[in-house]
Amino acid sequence: MVDNRYATALVIACVLSILATVYLSVAVGTQHWYQYSSPTVRGEANVSELRSLYEEFMDGEFDEKTYSDTLFRLNGTVGLWWRCVLVPANANWYKETDAKMALECRSFSLTQQFTPKYKEPGNHNSGEDMLRTYLWRFQFLLPLVSLGLVVLAGLTGFCACLCRSLAPTLGIGILHLLAGLCTLATVCCYLAGMDLLHRVSMLPDKVDGSLGWSLYLALISSPLHMMAAALLVWAARSHSQNYYRMTAYRVA
Repeated sequence: MVDNRYATALVIACVLSILATVYLSVAVGTQHWYQYSSPTVRGEANVSELRSLYEEFMDGEFDEKTYSDTLFRLNGTVGLWWRCVLVPANANWYKETDAKMALECRSFSLTQQFTPKYKEPGNHNSGEDMLRTYLWRFQFLLPLVSLGLVVLAGLTGFCACLCRSLAPTLGIGILHLLAGLCTLATVCCYLAGMDLLHRVSMLPDKVDGSLGWSLYLALISSPLHMMAAALLVWAARSHSQNYYRMTAYRVA
């Protein structure tokens, strides 16, 4: 028989866990982690340059400097698996004052995720930047680890429900704590990586960068997982202590 306090804690922990997992899944699958605001394009020469950047961005070979410059100049957004630019939907590039804009995206392939970063983006002779390389790899691996831990916790909890046992609750709480820490580390790695990128690739004049809502969703999911972990650990510890007291009382 489960005390009402423990049952309430478990239900709240489940709700928090589901919310955190949904937020993290949406964050991983969207591109609005970091976004750039570029000035309005004026002049035929600038239009031709931007068209060339866009075509290279969509169809050219993967190169950090190329896609970074395009993101800077074309109101780009970049996430863990996607990079996007905002361009006119029609073929008359920037010739219409009120042209309808469309978001064009390219995904990072698994091979591209493991591509080394260089001390000077685009210059393969400048030497590999180990810090930026591993920050980039961690930022896309850690959220997958976090989601995997939550799935494992969910399967363990489902089995515990079938067995009508609270014994695995402590382990489930620890898995949620590790998931929250992985998500927090993801955000930290991403922010550190973007800061280092902006140090080696200076933003053009009048181009501003800001954090996007996808990053905030990931940031919110971390404390939600940790709160779920705290409730699960409390329920497990309290139930265990109560069980031992009742056993000792019956023996006495």
